[in-house]
Amino acid sequence: MTLHREGTTIILSTLAIVGVVNFIAFQFCPIPGINYGILAVSLVFTYLIVQFFRIPNRVPIINDTLVMSPCDGKVVVIEETFEPEFLNDKVLQISIFMSPINVHANWFPISGKVIYDKYHPGKFLVAWHPKSSTENERTTICVENNRGQKVLFRQIAGALAKRIKYYTKAGDKAVQCSEFGFIKFGSRVDLFLPIESEVLVNIGDSVTGTLSSIARLK
Repeated sequence: MTLHREGTTIILSTLAIVGVVNFIAFQFCPIPGINYGILAVSLVFTYLIVQFFRIPNRVPIINDTLVMSPCDGKVVVIEETFEPEFLNDKVLQISIFMSPINVHANWFPISGKVIYDKYHPGKFLVAWHPKSSTENERTTICVENNRGQKVLFRQIAGALAKRIKYYTKAGDKAVQCSEFGFIKFGSRVDLFLPIESEVLVNIGDSVTGTLSSIARLK
């Protein structure tokens, strides 16, 4: 396991604050035992911050016919819908909710060429809110594979997630299961697939980024 580079500043800041708080507690706290309570709480808090930025070692599944999960989380939406931003077509939407305890790196679900990317500023509704997909801060990325099939995916900020990072742009090569972004502190990823795709998950399923098959392209 390694730690994601997006966590460097936050982890170092947390360690500095925790160090100062505990120094003051052990030097000046007049009530016996309170300092140890503060130490225990600060250690738990630091652990939670550090584990949020963890990147586990995984051997990804690579398959041109499969759409792999772009993130860790739980499947909360499977439905037919219309995607108006770029595809302008009827598609199959599969949404994955990422809780604060999930790994928050994001990976390309398929290989191909990035043909669209756009960042949208917006609100910070809870990630499972129906309007979060169109009103929250978000990014939209679309990849076209070598068979001309397009898969669009959207990083969506939640009530706690107020910083989305993505590292790709239109024209880039997309490699299935390679990292394309990161969302800090609770969020959601929407996938928009060709309508004829075969869904391989159910609502409520827990999925693992780069390891769980979401759908099969036909």
